[in-house]
Amino acid sequence: MISETKQILEAVKSGALSVDEALLKLKTEPFEDIGFAKVDLHRKTRQGVPEVIYGAGKTAQQMIGIIDAMRKNGEERILITRLSHDAAEEIRQKHDITYYPEAKIGLAGGFPVPNGIGKIVVATGGTSDIPVAEEAALTAEALGNEVIRLYDVGVAGVHRLLSHKEEIMSASVIIAIAGMEGALASVIGGLADCPVIAVPTSVGYGAAFEGLSALLSMLNSCASGISVVNIDNGFGAGYLASMINHMEAKK
Repeated sequence: MISETKQILEAVKSGALSVDEALLKLKTEPFEDIGFAKVDLHRKTRQGVPEVIYGAGKTAQQMIGIIDAMRKNGEERILITRLSHDAAEEIRQKHDITYYPEAKIGLAGGFPVPNGIGKIVVATGGTSDIPVAEEAALTAEALGNEVIRLYDVGVAGVHRLLSHKEEIMSASVIIAIAGMEGALASVIGGLADCPVIAVPTSVGYGAAFEGLSALLSMLNSCASGISVVNIDNGFGAGYLASMINHMEAKK
């Protein structure tokens, strides 16, 4: 992923930015203390992506304060995860955000033009996994990736998955999302030649233990090239997939 620091240095090299202008950008305060939060203003400079607001547990007014600080420091695109409908409505009175209720995601600044090296496939075992999948897909799209959604392609009817072999084989990264026993990740891992990010969900009956069964199955997958994020962590999967899809050769 191209960091903002590298973009600044490339601009100096090309003459688009003077040394003094670059120095001013790099000397910007690393964070702003607004009392209830210390907003990380250098996150984009260090990692290529600005701070993402985790909405659960925050009041709408706290999130408005964080958005104010980010806006004041030049950040146009802001992603909010685990955002409730009521909090989104309150934030909308102050800031222009689009709310995606199924994923519980709010986005200010719209989606960028995709600039990843390939496509990210987001696949779910069942329809009940779609909220987590949408969190992953929208996160990846907000970070500049083209996303292909393959929903309800679980192993209970594996022919549904096999009908999408072309999308699976051509992906740069695949996010496999499933509850119950979480077998989808192993099946996809055995078909694909790209990294697979497995997301266990809390979908399932009693012995699924709210996603623990799927988590353990995915951690014990016999297919190579699978990494696993936390239960229902669609955001983490979408973010990691974006990092993989923006990797550069380091010389």
